Amino acid sequence: MDYVKLGNTDIKVSRFCLGCMSFGDPASKMHAWTLNPSESEAIIQHALNLGINFIDTANIYSAGTSETYLGQAIKKNIARDKVVLATKVYFNEGHLSKGAIEKEIDGSLKRLGTDYIDLYIIHRFDYTTPIAETMEALHKLVQVGKVRALGASAMYGYQFYNMQLAAEQNGWTKFVSMQNHYNLLYREDERELIPICKQFNVSLTPYSPLAAGRLARLEWTTDTLRSKMDKTAIEKYDSTQQTDTNIVKRVHELAEKYGVTMTQIALAWQFVKGVTSPIIGATKTKYLDDAVGSLNVSLTPEDITYLEELYIPHRIVGAL
Repeated sequence: MDYVKLGNTDIKVSRFCLGCMSFGDPASKMHAWTLNPSESEAIIQHALNLGINFIDTANIYSAGTSETYLGQAIKKNIARDKVVLATKVYFNEGHLSKGAIEKEIDGSLKRLGTDYIDLYIIHRFDYTTPIAETMEALHKLVQVGKVRALGASAMYGYQFYNMQLAAEQNGWTKFVSMQNHYNLLYREDERELIPICKQFNVSLTPYSPLAAGRLARLEWTTDTLRSKMDKTAIEKYDSTQQTDTNIVKRVHELAEKYGVTMTQIALAWQFVKGVTSPIIGATKTKYLDDAVGSLNVSLTPEDITYLEELYIPHRIVGAL
C-alpha cells in the first residue's frame, strides 16, 4: 500500500479510503443492504490487513450505527493512532450552525469510542448558517483537540472558495480535503471545484469512484439488493444511461487490453487525474482486493483520452 499526506497536514493516508455507508443496522431505514457488526468488522479487518488506514463514515449513516460498528471494530483490531478516522456533519438538525456542530461532534465521538476525529468533514454547504459561524465553530474543535483536520464534501466551487477565504482571513483552520462526486461518468467538478482544490493543495477523496458499480461491469444493473433498492444511485446515473453506457464499454475494452478488471481501469484513471484517495465501499472482501490491484495499472495519455472523449455535460449531482 502507498501512503500520501492529506493536504498540507502531516497526516498520512492510504491511497484508498474505506467507505462505511454499507455498515449499520438496516432497521434505521436508511439502507436495506447494510452489514451487521460482525460482517462489518470482517470488511474492516480485511481493509486493515491490506494496509488501508483511512476510513470514512458519517453521523447519519444508518442513524449513527455505522459509526458505532466502526468504533467497535477499531477498538478490537488496531491501535487508535494507527488509523485515520473521518466522519461528517450536516444532515442533522441545525446543519452547520455552531450549536449543531458542537452537539454532533460529541455524538460522533461517543459512537466511535474515541476522543478525537482525524478528519471532520462538512457533508454539504449550509445555506442557512453564515460561513463565518461554521468556520469558527470548526476551528474551535481543532483548537480543543476534538478534531485534527477539516474536510468538505460536495458543493459548488464558489462556495468552497468562500469558506476557505473566510478561514484564511480570520486565522481559522482551512479544509485539507474534498470528498466530491467524481468518476468517469460524472466529471462536472473538473470545471471549477477541482481546480480550486488544487489551488489550495486540498486532497481529493471522491465518493462513488465506480459510479455505484456501473464502471465495474458491462451490465448497467445487477440482481443485488443494493442495485434494486439504491434510489440515490438510480437518481445519479440512470437518466444518462444511454450515453454513459458507451463510456462503460470503453472501460471494458481497456480492461480486456491490459488483462485487468474494469474496476482497476476506472480507479487507475482516478489516480492519473490527481485523486489522493478514492472512497471504496465494500460488502465483500474481494472488492477491496480488486480495488487495491489498480495501483499496479498504468494508463497512457492515449488511454485517458479514449476514456474521456465520449463524455457529455451532466446535470449537477451532489452539490445542493
